Amino acid sequence: MGAAIGEILPFAVGVAISPLPIIAVALMLVTPQASRNGPAFLVGWVLGLAVVGTIVLLVAAPTDASEGGEPAAWVDWLKLLLGVLLLLVATRQWRGRPHEGEEAAMPAWLGAVERFTAPKALAAGSVLAAANPKNLLLAVGAAAAIAQTGISGGEQAVAYGAFAFIGTLGVAAPVVVFFALGDRAPLLLGRLKDWLAGHNAAIMTVLCLVIAAKLLGDALRGFAG
Repeated sequence: MGAAIGEILPFAVGVAISPLPIIAVALMLVTPQASRNGPAFLVGWVLGLAVVGTIVLLVAAPTDASEGGEPAAWVDWLKLLLGVLLLLVATRQWRGRPHEGEEAAMPAWLGAVERFTAPKALAAGSVLAAANPKNLLLAVGAAAAIAQTGISGGEQAVAYGAFAFIGTLGVAAPVVVFFALGDRAPLLLGRLKDWLAGHNAAIMTVLCLVIAAKLLGDALRGFAG
């Protein structure tokens, strides 16, 4: 199982560093509903990651992702596809970056976050964890990496649980700050939101490129072996 956890670490860190979801939860935490919406968003986030992982692991189980201790051929092809898709995400982020003197454009839906109720916050967490292209690709990659190790179903669940835990640290940090700092939290959360908004494109570009390089390298090594 140690090998599986080692495989998922880059994917988990990639999910944890998600600027837009962190901005969304920071906005929720400066509203009167903050004490309910923040935890609801976290629950939704974990549920979203859990659904993706469960589906991939269940699909991979009968197809035998490990052959003789080595990844099955389809796993290498999946890694190649995920790597290419992440390169496309990185390219899109870089092309959409704000130029000098421009203000970073934020998605229109962020304007509605401050009016969310707890159920909407939970739904937003689920969608941003599972349907966001970058997170979806990374969650699928993590689940496939776990499946290819050939460990038992119970160990796969534990390894994916570790992925979900690490992947939740980024969006959990503002919630921890909110409950720990009380009245001082809004100022810090506002600064965090502004910094992430200004550097979102650069963060996403570098992150996607690094993980894409790992996936493509793993795929090519699998083909060569």
